[in-house]
Amino acid sequence: MDPMIIGVPKEIKIGETRVSMTPSLCRRVISLGGEVIIERGAGRSAGFADAEYKAAGGTVVLSAAKVWKNANLILKVKEPLAAEYEFLHEGQALFTYLHLAAGPVLAKELCRKAILGIAYETVEGVDGSFPLLKPMSQIAGRLSIQIGAYFLQSQHGGSGVLLGGIPGTMPGHVVVVGAGNSGAHAMQMAVGMGARVTVLDLDTRRLEALDIEYRGRIVTLMSNPANIAQAVADADLLIGAVLIPAAKAPIVVSKKMVAQMQRGSVIVDIAIDQGGCIETIRPTSHEKPTYEEHGVIHYAVPNMPALVGRTSTMGLTQATEPFVAMMVQKGIERALSEHKGLARGVNTRNGRVTYEAVAKAVGFDA
Repeated sequence: MDPMIIGVPKEIKIGETRVSMTPSLCRRVISLGGEVIIERGAGRSAGFADAEYKAAGGTVVLSAAKVWKNANLILKVKEPLAAEYEFLHEGQALFTYLHLAAGPVLAKELCRKAILGIAYETVEGVDGSFPLLKPMSQIAGRLSIQIGAYFLQSQHGGSGVLLGGIPGTMPGHVVVVGAGNSGAHAMQMAVGMGARVTVLDLDTRRLEALDIEYRGRIVTLMSNPANIAQAVADADLLIGAVLIPAAKAPIVVSKKMVAQMQRGSVIVDIAIDQGGCIETIRPTSHEKPTYEEHGVIHYAVPNMPALVGRTSTMGLTQATEPFVAMMVQKGIERALSEHKGLARGVNTRNGRVTYEAVAKAVGFDA
């Protein structure tokens, strides 16, 4: 078997600071008999110098084109953007966050070029969990409260509410819709800041577990239109954290509900990678992170974890390393055939969308 050549291009999404490979992971790949080609400066924003990759045995090249052309497996953080489509070529494998349910144009391009697209977000663990989605969901959840608190400040157009309040004043009200990984970490941060916290979810067992964990410090509600409307109307900070793996996020907060919120309130939709779960939401960027609608500040940056590029890179690469190592040792096809969880990550193959929820979302046949 020829040695696996892994290509690591520099991320080009606005504000992206993460990199898909650390020098440590590079060293591991080399030790297993693989090769690494990395674009110059790819790790700089996350605090990793080119010299560190060279010392680990990697080859640093000057252009993204060389990375894409010469690698068997392209390892990225974010999905390819339109400017990168020209680099895609038949027979190539791509391992990254794809989020194709919200990206039908990319899905079509991957099919047109017959790319083997393996999506981080649908790789499964032995217990049915999503180990490569988990660390970024945790970071996004925690960041959502920091970001919300920032934009609630008067100088940023917010209502001027301090989430933790002070003695004699009412603390801010944080409403979290969705109690999965990101929602749970948002709650943890909000409670830690002293906010009033309400969480809504469809899973009664999850709500019971949270009620026991927080011992009355949060309010748990079943997620239905009446409860959502009532909670949203009273929210200073609304966190959208509804996720259906690989599928487009359902709209659970309507435009009418948003219109009932107080002026200067803030919405942070963590589900924006999958299209968002709030009707008034649309993707924003790190350059222009917010917009206002109905007097409410909306934040919906798809690559939110890039705000903490070092931590995010470490969390992501620690999770991807076992799968990358497996593909280097066994080859991609054998790794996919032997590891069902990795195989669940395949979203496109041989010109087709192969993951049913994605195919349904983008209107393709699986």
